[in-house]
Amino acid sequence: MTGLIYVLNGPNLNLLGTREPEIYGHDTLDDIAGRLEDRARALGLEIDMRQSNHEGHLIDWLHEAQARDARAVLLNAGAFTHTSIALYDAIKAVRTPVIEVHLSNPHTREEFRHISFVGRAAKGTIAGFGATSYMLALEAAALF
Repeated sequence: MTGLIYVLNGPNLNLLGTREPEIYGHDTLDDIAGRLEDRARALGLEIDMRQSNHEGHLIDWLHEAQARDARAVLLNAGAFTHTSIALYDAIKAVRTPVIEVHLSNPHTREEFRHISFVGRAAKGTIAGFGATSYMLALEAAALF
C-alpha cells in the first residue's frame, strides 16, 4: 500500500466558493486542495485530487486508485451520492477503502438527500463540517 490518497469530487463541486455559499461555504476546491496537500505532506502522504461532472470518470478513477494501490479514496460524489448504483457497485468492486465526504449534512436537508448509495458501500462517512470534512476524512485515511 502506498501513501497515495485519491480525493475525488463529483458534479458541481467545481463551483465551490460561489455555489450556494450559505450551504457549501466560501472555500473553493483549490482552497481545500491546498490545505489537504499541506496536511498530507505532514502525515507523509500524497494527494491526487480530481473533479468531474461525469459519473464514468469517478468510476474509472476508483478503479485506478485500486490499480495504483492507493491507501484510500475520499469521495464527495455530489448529487451522484443519492442516485448512482454504478458508483455503489464500483466502491464494492475495489478493495481500496472509500470514505464518503460531504460539506453539508445531507440528513438535515431535502428528504431525497437522506439516501446515500455511496455511504452504503463506503467504509465510513464524514459530513456536515464544511471544508473541514475533507481534513477529517484525510486524518481517518491516514490510519489505514
